[in-house]
Amino acid sequence: MEQEEGLTAVDNVVTQFNTYEDFLDSQVTTVDLYYLEDESLARQLVELGYRGTGEIVTREDFEARKAAIEIARLAEKTQKKTLTSAGKDLKDHFLQALAVREEDNRNGKVSSVIFIRDRNSHGQEVSGYIDYAHRLKTEDFEVYFNGKRKLLPRPTDLSFYNWDNHTAVCNSSPNYQVIADNPGGLLFKYKRDRKILNVDSKAQPGDNSTRIPIQTELYIQAVIFDHISRRKT
Repeated sequence: MEQEEGLTAVDNVVTQFNTYEDFLDSQVTTVDLYYLEDESLARQLVELGYRGTGEIVTREDFEARKAAIEIARLAEKTQKKTLTSAGKDLKDHFLQALAVREEDNRNGKVSSVIFIRDRNSHGQEVSGYIDYAHRLKTEDFEVYFNGKRKLLPRPTDLSFYNWDNHTAVCNSSPNYQVIADNPGGLLFKYKRDRKILNVDSKAQPGDNSTRIPIQTELYIQAVIFDHISRRKT
């Protein structure tokens, strides 16, 4: 309890004054200055606890708390800036689903694999699996959440298939290893905990994984697989 009260006192001082010298000056009275005739000496006596009209706060505690508050402020600002879905008016369920998962995919709490089947700009039907966390790190999702562009699978994603020209490509990502030679279909091994994600709609997705079909007006078909890693970091 005493520690909490002490922290509150420091917080009150830190929020009121920009510098420790400003705090010391607030504790010096006109009487102190009259008798001491030295502003720096008056400050020193307050810092040592011999003089003053309020809480005793050391320079070390003041500067440490000031730095901690600034770090927290910058972290909050960075986080708000990083979440590209924040503040967007998202009408479609697919974009809403991406927004719900954005923060957890950025910080590694969840790893989502997105399956999309739709037509590209040439009218060709394409489908594929996208490592959401990896895409978030390598491109700006502002255009997707703003509705200026549709998120589509690419030949550089976990898997890509063009149904018109039969182009098929598989690539491992920083998060997943692609297992393409499985008789039952594609498998993805999550590299952090080595768990297998099975994307076959007729099979269970695997340990700590879920398969969620998304009702959307933007795509022919969309499914999101969420995997939660149980590995301690």
